[in-house]
Amino acid sequence: MKHFSQSDLLNNLPKQFFASLVKKTNQYIEKGYDIINLGQGNPDQPTPEHIVKKLQQAAANPVNHKYSPFQGFRYLKKAAALFYKREYGVELDPDKEVAILFGGKAGLVEIPQCLLNPGDAALVPDPGYPDYWSGIVLARAEMINMPLLEENDFLPNFADLPEEDAKKAKLMFLNYPNNPTGATATKEFFEQTVKFAEENDICVVHDFAYGAIGFDGQKPLSFLQFEGAKDVGIEIYTLSKTYNMAGWRVGFAVGNESVISAINLLQDHMYVSLFGAIQEAASAALTESQECVVKLNSMYESRRNTLINGLRSIGWNVTAPKGSFFAWLKVPGNFTSEQFSDYLLEKAHIVVAPGIGFGKHGEGYVRAGLLTSEDRLLEAVERIKALKIFKMMD
Repeated sequence: MKHFSQSDLLNNLPKQFFASLVKKTNQYIEKGYDIINLGQGNPDQPTPEHIVKKLQQAAANPVNHKYSPFQGFRYLKKAAALFYKREYGVELDPDKEVAILFGGKAGLVEIPQCLLNPGDAALVPDPGYPDYWSGIVLARAEMINMPLLEENDFLPNFADLPEEDAKKAKLMFLNYPNNPTGATATKEFFEQTVKFAEENDICVVHDFAYGAIGFDGQKPLSFLQFEGAKDVGIEIYTLSKTYNMAGWRVGFAVGNESVISAINLLQDHMYVSLFGAIQEAASAALTESQECVVKLNSMYESRRNTLINGLRSIGWNVTAPKGSFFAWLKVPGNFTSEQFSDYLLEKAHIVVAPGIGFGKHGEGYVRAGLLTSEDRLLEAVERIKALKIFKMMD
């Protein structure tokens, strides 16, 4: 059979670092080991019942069996605008400032292709979500890394960026609550971001995937809450985490009118919008009772406390995340992040994600997901305790 070579574009895409982790994990599962998988970012709870029922009802409506409008039904855009007004006090024009997305990831990968030309540059957090890199490569643009350091609460320090990098960049990705660190943004930081973007003519893309998950009574801040934010950027929201709808692939971008227009134009050439029944269910999720969101946040906070307190009790000096459903844990001893990840898998049958997979400044950490029951989290603590690795450090 003739072999057709892939394009240079595909060959230049970032390697999927976590594919090797999945492969290693599956090898242990196939051997019959009881694996506690804390390495994924896939919500473990079902979609709330009222949202599922809305989908079932809407799927029976013949209107939804036809092509939906290219840019999505207006009722879903209006629901997104109502959601932002209710949750964050942000006014949005449903027709000009909301774009329906095939999940948040799609929007994040599309944005560089909408705004960057070959040779342009984008600022990306390091460590950060690897799919930011994918969109930049697809746009044939280049990345400038912004270190997220613990001493700065995992917020980029714009003052440390070389002036030439700030002037060269046309796009900047941010993500708070943060994957992988669990950090949250402050009012002062977002105000600085608006000022920095204005001074350097940069479009800010705030990935607000974990916007509903904040701890210790602190609700995560929307970038768009701050004066001037809509002038310099957009925010991408997904229903995947807030409503356990990861497999439904629905989200939206909101903010700067010109950027929303660019997203809609690109998607006009790629898709014929989402299945109408999913749009109806998404609208219900955004506008009906939010009690399910309150309960979900409480569950994650309880899991966080169980894991962090448990690890501290065995001598592991770890920091509690302020948001998201991830914990960012310092690697003990002389391990690299990948070595420690392999060690936990081999010796304790626990999967964590090595920090190096999120960028150079992720080295020295592993990411653990709060996506299993508290009993399993406690069992993971006991397995780690049995390794006596922290005694090795003394």
